[in-house]
Amino acid sequence: MLFEALGGDWSQYVFWVAAIAFAGLLGGLLAGLLGVGGGIIIVPVLYHVFSAAGVEETLRMKIAVATSLATIVATSAVSVKSHYARGAIDIALLKSWSIPIAIGVVAGAVIGGHVDGRVLSFVFATVALFVALQMTFSGQGTKLFDGFPNLAFKWASGLFIGLISALMGIGGGSLSVPIMTTVGYDIRRAVGTASAIGFVIAIPGALTYIVSGWSVAGLPPFSLGYLNWLGVLVLVPLTMTMAPVGARLAHTVPRRALQVSFAVFLALTSARMFWDLLG
Repeated sequence: MLFEALGGDWSQYVFWVAAIAFAGLLGGLLAGLLGVGGGIIIVPVLYHVFSAAGVEETLRMKIAVATSLATIVATSAVSVKSHYARGAIDIALLKSWSIPIAIGVVAGAVIGGHVDGRVLSFVFATVALFVALQMTFSGQGTKLFDGFPNLAFKWASGLFIGLISALMGIGGGSLSVPIMTTVGYDIRRAVGTASAIGFVIAIPGALTYIVSGWSVAGLPPFSLGYLNWLGVLVLVPLTMTMAPVGARLAHTVPRRALQVSFAVFLALTSARMFWDLLG
């Protein structure tokens, strides 16, 4: 049992499960509200849970990323239903963008499964900070194009979203929402489409991390490759419950408030990850 592997301390075990549960509640809310798949909260919390559990430093981030991606499968499914009912998902864009995004995801997961876990931490913190700054200072004037300027730009951006999202364990909203607003999409429609993109990212990403970590030594109990099933079982019911709540809020909160909320959460997450890396 996991608590035996952690030294038999029941109170510590309960605290860790409670921490994961809190991540699920907040992650699910953010998934529906911001189209970020919840990973922006879930990944760092899982990282610290596995750190407290004594998991090897080079493995913690990989397990957190893989487990987060698995939970995003369920979260995105619920978010997509809510956003689709409000006509906030661009199906045509989703179909054309999914191929390069999926290719990028597989490439990113393969890389993530073989590099040092601290590389994933650095990528997570850097990209989160960059997107937070972009969302903070872009204001209302983020539109630079009326649609994607060309096919090369669409494919390059899709590959980038998939690659980085697989390295960070997120649903892609942190990257796809700013890109979609830049090419003229309304923030709410961008968030709705991002929720569906999370589904495209999560499935191949989680499967690739399972394969990459299949024979790795030192993984905690209840692991399937780099994916930890205990974390998934705790997180999924909570994220699925909260995602529709966030989706409803996304259609009532003012546009600027959405952007600022997005930026604050990303900045806090980035700061904490950099602090740990420097420490």
